[in-house]
Amino acid sequence: MPDFKYKATAVDGVISTGVIASKTRSEAYRTLRSRGLNPISVGESTGKVVADQAAQDPSQLVKLSTSQLLFFTEELAELLEAGLKLESALKVIEQRQEKSGIQPIAARLRQRVRDGFNFSAALQECNKTFDSLYCNLVAAGEASGALPQILKRQCAYLTLIEDLRRRVISSLLYPAIVFTSAIVLMFVFLTFLVPQLSVLLGKTGQKLPLITQLLISVSQFFAAWWWAVIALIGLVVLLVRAAVQTPAGRAWWHRSMLDLPVVGPVLRAKFYAEMLQTLSTLVSNGVALLQGLQLMINATSNVFLHDLLVKVSSMVGEGTSLANALRRVGFFPPVMMDILSVGEQTGDIGGALDRAARRFDRDLTTRIGHLTTLVQPAIILLVALFVGIVAYSMIAGILTSVSSLKAR
Repeated sequence: MPDFKYKATAVDGVISTGVIASKTRSEAYRTLRSRGLNPISVGESTGKVVADQAAQDPSQLVKLSTSQLLFFTEELAELLEAGLKLESALKVIEQRQEKSGIQPIAARLRQRVRDGFNFSAALQECNKTFDSLYCNLVAAGEASGALPQILKRQCAYLTLIEDLRRRVISSLLYPAIVFTSAIVLMFVFLTFLVPQLSVLLGKTGQKLPLITQLLISVSQFFAAWWWAVIALIGLVVLLVRAAVQTPAGRAWWHRSMLDLPVVGPVLRAKFYAEMLQTLSTLVSNGVALLQGLQLMINATSNVFLHDLLVKVSSMVGEGTSLANALRRVGFFPPVMMDILSVGEQTGDIGGALDRAARRFDRDLTTRIGHLTTLVQPAIILLVALFVGIVAYSMIAGILTSVSSLKAR
């Protein structure tokens, strides 16, 4: 019978170490628990660790990206549908040839499942990757015996949320690049090009046009005080960040983002689509509506929206229908309440949530199109206006100097 070296905590919190004889690692875990000890790690007495360090300590696990989480969920669902047991499916994922953060997480999960933990409880230990929504869906799948189907629905949900995120980012990426390029171009013009031109025009001794004089003055200021301008901008950024870190400042900023022109409607539509899709996934998989709202609250980072959902959850907990609760809060669009009211009257709230989610997903696509259509030309026009002013100022000064030379 092999010996296992263990490290465990007692009820009073004292950490103890020792060696225990046991047939298997799982039996060693059970024996330690029967003695009132909470195992931290169990390894062979020869010093070989039963699982790697990351599999023994959840804090060492790397958080999976959304694409990696989607791949893990999809592969696990396919393996379970093929008839493999949960532990065997996790072992297959653990033994994948491609090296990534998936293997240590699969090893950790398989270890905990072999120790007798529920899969949902094992997932909760890896909370860097698996949030409460994911864990509760898995728990519902374990209770209903439909874990593969739940995981496939979770794949669809993760795909949708990732698609929403990518569409919003892609719509803002090009304008951000153009705007940054405009700032760099402005800095180069005012710091390097215009000072050289001012020296050349100053040699003519002629009075320059007012717009050229203003451009030269601004350029001289930036050339002499560029470090102060950068320091001032940095100080303002730090002060704004410090103010936003306060509860009142964070609430004001999160509320203001939703009221920004052009961008605000996109953020609202994104929140509506994500909220409805999340609730639809939860309710369709057997999670109670009130519990789904509470899970949605925990997953909402916007303080203003978080407070709104807390009010909605409180009303629903008191017996108010979801549509009426949303109506009383006053932030949500009437079309959402109309769709949900029909679902509540027909008893198909899950279907109503899904229809509303698809409705606002289309709305988000439309608003992203508007954002792309409006913001990109606006930024390009702003850049063209700046370049045009600089070019006109330079050309006007050059023409004035040339005209004076011809007159001589």
